[in-house]
Amino acid sequence: MAYNLELSGVCKTYPGGHFSLNDVTFSVPKGTIVGLVGENGAGKTTMIGCILGTTRRDAGEIRIFGQEMTDADTALREQIGVVYDGDNFPGHLCAGQLADIMRGLYTSWDDAAFDAFLSRFSLPREQKIKAYSRGMGMKLALSAALAHHPKLLILDEATGGLDPVMREELLDVFLEFVQDEEHSILLSSHITSDLERVADYIVFVHRGRVILTAAKDELRYNYAVLRCRKSDFARIDARDILAYRERDFQTDVLVADGRAAGRKYGDIAADHPSLDEIMLLLIKGERA
Repeated sequence: MAYNLELSGVCKTYPGGHFSLNDVTFSVPKGTIVGLVGENGAGKTTMIGCILGTTRRDAGEIRIFGQEMTDADTALREQIGVVYDGDNFPGHLCAGQLADIMRGLYTSWDDAAFDAFLSRFSLPREQKIKAYSRGMGMKLALSAALAHHPKLLILDEATGGLDPVMREELLDVFLEFVQDEEHSILLSSHITSDLERVADYIVFVHRGRVILTAAKDELRYNYAVLRCRKSDFARIDARDILAYRERDFQTDVLVADGRAAGRKYGDIAADHPSLDEIMLLLIKGERA
């Protein structure tokens, strides 16, 4: 399998020791969307900063298109499109002025592609960006990110705070982008329904660590949650338990192979969990 992005053993510690990335390892294959999911403060934005070189890592290796990227690698940076949560551009600019600036930054900048996205998203070219709604601002940022024809898109909460119609529109663009099998997306989001729709792989992050990486279809079709009474829970082999969480009258047990668990513990009710429930069990639950 070929990759557009690979992280291996990445570590970052901040002064005071309040937060650190610990041995972060995952990859983004070509032609895929990888969802980076975790609670606020889990370390997703710090990981993205390390990837882009805006945050200096303490250890580990990051390879983009098979090579380490340095500050001088402008050609490599041209192949990366980035959209951040929040304000991506100065509010006093309009889209036309933004295009003038981006044209000077990217040798591969494509005015026709940018104008096509402005038209598709119904974005006024001469209106000041500060007058845009949040959704319009995210659409403009995505238009600018795509207009220089990147191979890798890195999106930090790009759909956060948008209404369902706008999110659907952006998700369609993401899916179109990875139709080219040389392209990939790393999509950081806490909206797991978006990831359930478009992601191929999910990376769960908690307190600066990757706690699980799996194909979305594996999570959807293979993982299961056993709904146990106390007497049921006592029968479950600890080796089958990824995480468990005690509730008022039952214990929920996350297992990686629901079919095998069904054969082994056939009288215990089992459900296919959502990404939200998997994340809650991994973060709030306990290990056997």
